[in-house]
Amino acid sequence: MTTLLSPEELEARLRDVGTRRYHSLHPFHKLLHNGELSFAQVQAWALNRYYYQAMIPVKDSAILARMEEPELRRVWRQRIVDHDGDHEGEGGIARWLVLTDSLGLHRHYVTSLDGLLPATKFAVDAYVHFVREKSLLEAIASSLTEMFSPGIIGERVAGMLKNYDFVSRDTLAYFDKRLTQAPRDADFALDYVKQHARTPEQQEQVIRALEFKCNVLWVQLDALYFAYVDPKMAYPGAFVPKEG
Repeated sequence: MTTLLSPEELEARLRDVGTRRYHSLHPFHKLLHNGELSFAQVQAWALNRYYYQAMIPVKDSAILARMEEPELRRVWRQRIVDHDGDHEGEGGIARWLVLTDSLGLHRHYVTSLDGLLPATKFAVDAYVHFVREKSLLEAIASSLTEMFSPGIIGERVAGMLKNYDFVSRDTLAYFDKRLTQAPRDADFALDYVKQHARTPEQQEQVIRALEFKCNVLWVQLDALYFAYVDPKMAYPGAFVPKEG
């Protein structure tokens, strides 16, 4: 990129990334939302997604540690509280474990990561490494997938409640909170990026950072599809669904 974009043009480019690359477009999500996955396949999704949820506050702690301005840290630390909670049993991770509990997955098995697909771990770990190694601007920009999440959350909750009798509004409570948390976080991150990406090179970096994050989300679904939908190729040691 050689031409400096206006803040509005930069935002449009970032939103276009989501239109083309966000994981709401992935075939696995379409199966999930349309009620076309088996109980065991939904178990596999929830089990693997746990690792992503559990590492979000680790990722955000890494970003927080790089912020030199107290006003930035005060805003960003709320993301950690949202997922870890202030007390045991609170926060997004605890709510995700309510979902895995309801799907019959033993909590120790979920948190041990013993059944995790290798590609899930590689993708999530790559995201944590990215925010540690890239510039603070790129790290913040990588969080901008939250601009697109309210749409997929609404679709997911409505579709799962309609199509699966083994989930309820209570077991999907994680997503209710994200409907307000994600837009709040995205607004802050987008404003930061628009203010601090001041050169064509920096603007290109933030666009690439968002593309990278979309890739992180997409490849996790690739792994689930390959292992549990088609061709159902088992990974040694990974979760083995019990169908029927």
